Amino acid sequence: MFETFKPTWMVKTAYAISPAALKKAGIRAVFSDLDNTLTAWNDPNGTPEMREWMDSLHQAGIPLIVISNNNAKRVARAVRNLHLPFMSRALKPLSFGINRARRKLGLKKSEVLMVGDQLMTDVCAANRAGVRSALVQPLIDSDKWDTQINRFFERRVMKQLKRQYPDEMKWQEGIND
Repeated sequence: MFETFKPTWMVKTAYAISPAALKKAGIRAVFSDLDNTLTAWNDPNGTPEMREWMDSLHQAGIPLIVISNNNAKRVARAVRNLHLPFMSRALKPLSFGINRARRKLGLKKSEVLMVGDQLMTDVCAANRAGVRSALVQPLIDSDKWDTQINRFFERRVMKQLKRQYPDEMKWQEGIND
């Protein structure tokens, strides 16, 4: 049961995932959660580090698409200055948003990486869609009220995953560490 929540990688931040490592792993597109993964949930402008990472993906020809459970108006407002395509109302932990975006790009499951800060939504949706996942640490310590509920359950699931997979459930600097 807990395998549904097991990430492929645990990386401290999405920005540490290099285009070279992605290409080496056969990944041709990155799908990313928005809040506390790409940007802080309460600051949609992002950081210079985030923009550098986005530029490096773009230069490498690796599309970055936001996959969010938020409504289209909220996501559009959040990514307006980032000029990123997005899938809103993704229904994570279900796989609909990930599958829609993957099919739109014409990619195989093995060619996609889903990056997110939550086991209960992002990683679970990636596993259900059959794509690889990178769990990242939340950019800030605070969450929206609804995410706080997920965090409560996530702590228990993480504890069990670490017990079940002690060698694999460790934070890394990148996806090939």
